[in-house]
Amino acid sequence: MALSLVADFELGKDVLPWLRAQRAASEARGAGSGGADVLENDYESLRVLNIERNGNIIYTYKDDKGNVVFGLYDCQTRQNELLYAFEKDLEVFSCSVNSERTLLAASLIQSTKEGKRNELQPGSKCLTLLVEIHPVNNVKVLKAVDSYIWVQFLYPHVESHPLPENHLLLISEEKYIEKFRVHVAQEDGNRVVIKNSGHLPRDRIAEDFVWAQWDMSEQRLYYIDLKKSKSILKCIQFYADESYNLMFEVPLDISLSNSGFKLVNFGCDYHQDREKLSKHLSLCVFTNHTGSLCVCYSPKCAAWEQITYSVFYIHKGHSKTFTTSLKNVDSHMTKGITFLNLDYYVAVYLPGHFFHLLNVQHSDLICHNLFLTGNNEMIDMLPHSPLQSLSGSLVLDCCSGKLYRAMLSQSSLLRLLQNTRLDCEKMATLHCALSCGQGAQFLEGQIIQWISENVSACHSFDLIQEFIIASSYWSVYSEISNVDKLLPHSSVLTWNTEIPGITLVTEDTALPLMKVHSFKGYWEKLNSNLEYVKYAKPHFHYNNSVVRREWQNLISEEKTGKRRSTAYVRNILDNAIKVISNLEARNLEPRLTPLLQEEDSHQRLLMGLMVSELKDHFLRHLQGVEKKKIEQMVLDYISKLLDLICHILEASWRKHNLHSWVLHFNSRGSAAEFAVFHIMTRILEATNSLFLPLPPGFHTLHTILGVHCLPLHNLLHCIDSGVLLLTETAVTRLMKDLDNTEKNEKLKFSIIVRLPPLIGQKICRLWDHPMSSNIISRNHVMRLLQNYKKQPCILLNDMTMWMQNL
Repeated sequence: MALSLVADFELGKDVLPWLRAQRAASEARGAGSGGADVLENDYESLRVLNIERNGNIIYTYKDDKGNVVFGLYDCQTRQNELLYAFEKDLEVFSCSVNSERTLLAASLIQSTKEGKRNELQPGSKCLTLLVEIHPVNNVKVLKAVDSYIWVQFLYPHVESHPLPENHLLLISEEKYIEKFRVHVAQEDGNRVVIKNSGHLPRDRIAEDFVWAQWDMSEQRLYYIDLKKSKSILKCIQFYADESYNLMFEVPLDISLSNSGFKLVNFGCDYHQDREKLSKHLSLCVFTNHTGSLCVCYSPKCAAWEQITYSVFYIHKGHSKTFTTSLKNVDSHMTKGITFLNLDYYVAVYLPGHFFHLLNVQHSDLICHNLFLTGNNEMIDMLPHSPLQSLSGSLVLDCCSGKLYRAMLSQSSLLRLLQNTRLDCEKMATLHCALSCGQGAQFLEGQIIQWISENVSACHSFDLIQEFIIASSYWSVYSEISNVDKLLPHSSVLTWNTEIPGITLVTEDTALPLMKVHSFKGYWEKLNSNLEYVKYAKPHFHYNNSVVRREWQNLISEEKTGKRRSTAYVRNILDNAIKVISNLEARNLEPRLTPLLQEEDSHQRLLMGLMVSELKDHFLRHLQGVEKKKIEQMVLDYISKLLDLICHILEASWRKHNLHSWVLHFNSRGSAAEFAVFHIMTRILEATNSLFLPLPPGFHTLHTILGVHCLPLHNLLHCIDSGVLLLTETAVTRLMKDLDNTEKNEKLKFSIIVRLPPLIGQKICRLWDHPMSSNIISRNHVMRLLQNYKKQPCILLNDMTMWMQNL
């Protein structure tokens, strides 16, 4: 399946064996009984309560006496630890432990078992407690109210020494959020106690909200409040010193006035009605390290025949609303839409019906999103139970007590790329696979192998062109931030073809109003994205239009014998030498094809000009980045372009088992040579439209294969139309390799008359033939006549000397 869920934690494997060992040790000491039956009862009550920022997992179970037991699984040491036990038959609703494991906060409710007396304070439904657990000591009641309370400790970045103050969030069903400041002190050695426990300072940081989400990894609180029936999304950032700021607010075009109250990622909520889960709205916020901010929303669903969901790309200033029709809908369906954060992608799926991967970085074109429906193995293999998407691509299945790490599966994406028939799926799958990042060289090799065998598989876009651009983009993407705004990631600029099974509506959205003026880390990147949306008109993506004009000017000057300063041209050619050296340093193994072995001044000029222009482009837009770093990234990018072209050609060369003798003209073309000639022609088409350089030697090899494989009239047509470019190396070899049979004389003459004058003069001197002498004579007379009007006396002397030499 495209999505791979790798289990990081399982209650049944990581906790239950430890519980069994603890029970066995206790029974051996004579302190317990009950055996396996009691243990099975424990397992039935065993469940995950919360996952803290450091990855530690808090779970609970009930022992044989009905006591509520809290345990912690340390994800680093992979060890379990008993935290605390309540000697009352209560249900744990919410729980959190501080980073030093000295304080435990828990909210408990009355057990639902019949005949149980009320263990809580009279008139209260929920009891929220703060417990000293290092060692177990005092218990403080924070709240005893008739509404649910969720608890969450803040985790500062600083973990080198314990902080004297802990901060605890309390989130109330009454629609307010408070932050308690808990001062602690050490007494009698390592004993930690709460100071001034009778009065804990508190701040009310939010109220009158209808929805909230906790980001454990980044310590952010997102919440929505309603102002004049408008849904306003706000975010509070908590810092290492445990201060906090309201970072932004932005209106969302969604209706939450009748949605009730909902929390996301404040532990595991086992008390929501699973049977009504699919009827409720789904709303979550996803971010990643590039400064993206997405709000995923699915409204309440009254009927399952058609389903709608929206993604607000806040960092892009637009939203996309998708609608799809479902087939074979079960009238008792209880599963709702699941949103998952996969870093560069957001996954939307409905078990058994569809799976949608949405590109977060490049959301403009629908063809960069992968939409799968029906009886697809990638859909059927996903869990059918409700999943909870946490920070860092973590996914929690509360029902089974499993914590997964979600990632895109390269092997499955490659199979899909090879088997799918739709161009839109090929496009999306290609980009998904390249974005994965792991094993890039192996992945590229597999894709290149497939492309070499299916070069004409796509009709809506050029497959070679798309692969070269996309793979080169991802090769330097992580080196410098904002590269996505400066380099093209796709060769496709528009896509007007509908995606089967889904409709799309795109709308502009309001940009967030930032509430602070100094940004660091993620917020700096988000603000940069927002500034780009505001002011980047037109977009900053690099293209070779300037290079095209300058290159054409240089070639024109060469033909007329005029050249600008030697230093300018030398600098351009030096750039090309740097690219080739960088390329050869990346590939130590000898190449199968004779590329990069000749001068090919035209391609070297193009290469050098691209280095110069791309470097200037980066220097204009990447303020504060070292010049050396930019220069190296430019070399890496252009080297990657050329390297990919070499690898595509080598894959075809290897597949058809060509050898070095094909480089001589005195052999006939085979089917294998024609296949390689065909893919070289497709490479040429792909690079020409984008005006990308080719490895020196490409045109020579292309021409040699063209002479082998094409009839003369087709060959000449390809030369005249620019498909084949006659290089001095190729024509020189042709003159030397072919004898002067009538057929070869016709070929040689047809080639010579099509050469530029400067190269033509050199080549004619290599061909010992009357026709060649005739051409040399005519050219000489033509030059003399051109100079007649300027210097007639010199012309007469030149003509006399020429006649004497005949």
